[in-house]
Amino acid sequence: MSARQPVRLAVAIVLTVAAVLGCTSTPTGPLGGEVTVVGSWSGAEDQAFLAMVRPFEQETGIVVDYRGTRNLTATLWEGVAKGEPPDVAGLPGPGQMAEFARHGSLKDLSSVIDVTAYKQDTVPTFIDLGTVDGELVGVFIKASLKGLIWYNPNVYTLDAPDNWIELLRDSDIARRDDGKTWCIGLGSDATTGWPGTDWIEDIVLRQSGPAAYDDWVAGRLPWTSPEISKAWELFGEVVEDATGGAGGFIGTDFQDGGNGLFETPPDCIFHHQATFMTSFFESNAAARKGEYDFFPFPVIDGRFANSVTGGGDLFGMFNETPQSRALMEYLVTPAGQEIWVGRGGALSVNARVTNYPDDISKRAAQTLTSAERFRFDASDLMPEQMNEAFLQGVIDFVQDQSRLDDILASLDEVQRGANQTQIVRP
Repeated sequence: MSARQPVRLAVAIVLTVAAVLGCTSTPTGPLGGEVTVVGSWSGAEDQAFLAMVRPFEQETGIVVDYRGTRNLTATLWEGVAKGEPPDVAGLPGPGQMAEFARHGSLKDLSSVIDVTAYKQDTVPTFIDLGTVDGELVGVFIKASLKGLIWYNPNVYTLDAPDNWIELLRDSDIARRDDGKTWCIGLGSDATTGWPGTDWIEDIVLRQSGPAAYDDWVAGRLPWTSPEISKAWELFGEVVEDATGGAGGFIGTDFQDGGNGLFETPPDCIFHHQATFMTSFFESNAAARKGEYDFFPFPVIDGRFANSVTGGGDLFGMFNETPQSRALMEYLVTPAGQEIWVGRGGALSVNARVTNYPDDISKRAAQTLTSAERFRFDASDLMPEQMNEAFLQGVIDFVQDQSRLDDILASLDEVQRGANQTQIVRP
């Protein structure tokens, strides 16, 4: 069987479904037309998505008009307000997805995709995260494992530490006298600060456990509680032992955040970031495979060992057309997702996708699927008002850690006024 045959089969199924469910007659050739797509990807991720949909375009004749933006939430709400949303879009996260769904902006996908196949092939947690009030309104086309500690094996030559104390000890051994343990990049245009929110989320889960994490996400645990405040304090210790200073952290784009691992001499020993970072190492830092590796976030409290955080790229449909239906059906197929996974830097929540291109991707997928506790990115589960305040809190904190009490009290104020989305865990 040729490499193109699985894609042809997937697209043939798409066209059949579109014909039966959304078209007045079965198409006798390529469907044609255009589908507009908005997402947050740029650079290597932008190229990976375009590679993913290229066979779909070739087989269906549908043009995928993709536009990337770093201010995804505002762009989508602006389109909704004008009555001109994109046909299909990457969604900012489950929390914001729920807001769009309850506004009536997202279409129910139960008659668009093969829901039975999707549920058979997909990790159950991700199905639940795409469901709002009993309707499937978001599907995941790729996932990321967060909380990974990246390093240059030519610099850090020790075994992976078992816990946080060992990590700090090993850093002291590996770094130069005037070096720092961490590299940090918080820049991301309108969402600057999100790498810092990832830090705090990882610490909360591993320091205080999944129950505290869930209560925090749902708005039941105050930001000023000991469980959350001590996570910020530990993040503050990381910031103090990072190269660049507050201005450097904020002014360094997250894509370049790990470049210091590959400097001569290195600027840092470790960089905390998700699986997608590999593509940026190779494109931005001129690193090659074999010059970077990872170990999972070390244990802080042994009661919560083997816990992981992760994220994923949700897609939803704002306008129902034959073209948008066809694209949504294609995006959840193994044949479509294998294209992105095969390029590296992405994981799939589809159990039938196994073509991970290297040992790093395979180990990351194994870490994700074997974890005893998985929690989705907390800020992406929060309402937009809370999410934005969290980002600003990170920026304010790295600029002046003495303001922590005021920052957390302010976040509690936002929490009280936010329309919290309740996430039901499986």
